[in-house]
Amino acid sequence: MVSEKVLIVYAHQSSGSFNSAAKDAALEVLTAKGCTVEVSDLYAMKFKATATAEDITGKVKNADHFCYGEETKLAWEAGKLTADITEEQRKLTEADLVIFQFPMYWFTVPAIMKGWMDRVLTLGFAFTHEKRYSQGIFKEKKAMLSFTTGSQESMFTANGINGDMNVTLWPLQNGILHYCGFQVLAPQIFWAPSHVPSEARGTMLESWRTRMQGLLGENPLAFTPLDCFDGEKGYQLKPEVHEKHAAKEFGLTVGIHLGKALPPNNQMKAGV
Repeated sequence: MVSEKVLIVYAHQSSGSFNSAAKDAALEVLTAKGCTVEVSDLYAMKFKATATAEDITGKVKNADHFCYGEETKLAWEAGKLTADITEEQRKLTEADLVIFQFPMYWFTVPAIMKGWMDRVLTLGFAFTHEKRYSQGIFKEKKAMLSFTTGSQESMFTANGINGDMNVTLWPLQNGILHYCGFQVLAPQIFWAPSHVPSEARGTMLESWRTRMQGLLGENPLAFTPLDCFDGEKGYQLKPEVHEKHAAKEFGLTVGIHLGKALPPNNQMKAGV
């Protein structure tokens, strides 16, 4: 069997952090399983977070009305993106699985990781108008979020003050990962590690190590396929799909809920 290639995109400032320990556990277990693992340690790399014209070498097409998406598409096609971007794109092209390891900041990824997404997932390379969602460029690859929270699990529920974590995850998992075609594995959530005893943190890491034994064989989360939407009519759900689902208790997904109750754990567990 050909060795699976894994890219860990990691964002934490401290090597003494729980996130660092989670990253190291993944590196160790996956390497022991025969995977080739690369780590992009964004803070150590001083990775640039801002999407600007400096990401393109040479002249841009329209400096007066600079459009990042269009200009970086042209630069990608011409081989004129800066070296830090092309190196990350190389890692991503080679990877079968991408793990994003981070502490949740303000219900999303830290700025440096968002910058990686903004700058590396360029138009043309990571998506096009035709190739997105279930027909996306990276549909043969898997991706997942592995992160720590500051709040305890009860706060991220449908009755909790932060609201349902499934809703929080929708923009990241559907709007970025699945948008680029990735098969999205269920997230690995480490609930409030800074607020629990060290033994509990050890247990969290052990469960992560155990999960990684079968990680590459896991089924991804369910998303509504692109062909269920009518491109001629503003990508609305096709009437026949809508009708087929009319009598069901829950919506299709967290975002495409059809005005119904959200399907439980839609963004947190596969096969639901």
